Amino acid sequence: MLVKTFCAEVMGLEATTITIEVNMTRGVMFHLSGLADTAVKESYDRIRAAITNVGFKTPTADLTINLSPADIRKEGSGYDLPLAIGILAAHGKISDSMLNDYIMIGELGLDGKLKPVSGVLSVAIRARKEQFKGLIVPKENVYEAAVVNNLEVFGMDNLADVINFFNGYGDFEPTIIDTRKVFYEQQYSYDLDFADVKGQESVKRALEVAAAGGHNLIMIGPPGSGKSMMAKRLPSILPPLSLSESLETTQIHSVAGKLPNGTSLISQRPFRSPHHTVSQVAMTGGGNRALPGEVSMAHNGVLFLDELPEFSKCTLEVLRQPLEDRKITISRAKYTVEYPCSLMFVASMNPCPCGYYGDPIHHCVCTPGQIQRYMNKISGPLLDRIDIHCEVTVVPFKDLSLMQPGESSSVIRERVIKARQIQEERYKDYRGVHCNAQMSERMIHQFAQPDNASLDMLRMAMERLKLSARAYSRILKVARTIADLEGADHVLLQHIAEAIGYRSLDRGDWAERG
Repeated sequence: MLVKTFCAEVMGLEATTITIEVNMTRGVMFHLSGLADTAVKESYDRIRAAITNVGFKTPTADLTINLSPADIRKEGSGYDLPLAIGILAAHGKISDSMLNDYIMIGELGLDGKLKPVSGVLSVAIRARKEQFKGLIVPKENVYEAAVVNNLEVFGMDNLADVINFFNGYGDFEPTIIDTRKVFYEQQYSYDLDFADVKGQESVKRALEVAAAGGHNLIMIGPPGSGKSMMAKRLPSILPPLSLSESLETTQIHSVAGKLPNGTSLISQRPFRSPHHTVSQVAMTGGGNRALPGEVSMAHNGVLFLDELPEFSKCTLEVLRQPLEDRKITISRAKYTVEYPCSLMFVASMNPCPCGYYGDPIHHCVCTPGQIQRYMNKISGPLLDRIDIHCEVTVVPFKDLSLMQPGESSSVIRERVIKARQIQEERYKDYRGVHCNAQMSERMIHQFAQPDNASLDMLRMAMERLKLSARAYSRILKVARTIADLEGADHVLLQHIAEAIGYRSLDRGDWAERG
């Protein structure tokens, strides 16, 4: 008897429907074709044990199973459930009347229990696109898949439940989620708040400017000055995710297998902070299955690299293209996968090897040559993609001892949202441009052109402070954001002056000051 069930293979963010053909004849052999990896080939052993342990007899017959299309590599344990259902249907233990209406995915334990798998959201999107009636997944994955509307999603505990479902036994109801309600309820819940930060008003201002314009930022200061503390609070002042951004972010985490069980949507901007020992592949994505890396996991959020010079130079250099293009392409011999990575890049570092250069309390023991070599660990091309350089100093005791909380994240966020709304309106006719950090050179001349007085000041600053040529467009982008925060139509002198102050590392005398 020939029976067909349906599963899906996830490559990148896209899923491809896989047809599982099970043919049963007299005999005792088992044949599996269709470019299956080891996990799929081993599934028959898990399936036999699961079928036995839910009270059915494993058929003794000649089984031939084909996974179509045969030229796509099938990977992972998600094929266990549709294979088991196909075998039982071919054996006559399950009615095949509804098999064509559902895609199934899930790993089987030896006791028949269904275990969660990755990429379920992409599978649900594909199932709706191809007009399947529904999707059957492990119970831990049901909320993730149920965010896709116009699709019946059933979360099952074990193989016996799926058998009863197809045989018409029991009362199974699809899981229904009010996507918008879940999304908006969790949007404004943050554990970290800028109200906890004492002092550091200039740094908080720089972070506000960075959030308002989507600018990349680096903080330079001694140990214990609060760099990491403030960076972790940056997502709390960023504009809330839109529903489409949330779906895309959730899909990336689902494919990577990093979505917590029971989670339906990621409603807050992600914050990724990999350790400095992270490998090049872990940062950009790749591996056998070309999974997303840290840059893609931070999509629509923040990628924070603490102690930037401690990262491998190769790992840092591969960030250059993703930061510029806001997407990353992973190429393999037989396929190419593209992941989005539109993010805010935030980094922190000490000003010198000992960490105390410029610190009024501790004495720096580094020579100018040592400081310069330390700073040279960050290449010019990478630094060129960072708009704001912010120097952080140690908070004095009088500020630390204040009992009054600082300005809350919600207040700062309101100003950031207003500035972003101005930018959305300004760039509504430009595809892929949503904030000032994404402006092209032509757009800079159109929207951020300074007046004569500002231009004179900018020229003087570049000469006196030994600013590099690459600082010019960065200063204008940041100045445009500062103007938007004030609600100004044009870039004025005070906006240029503040933006110039955010280019510390471009100064040719960095290692000679103090």
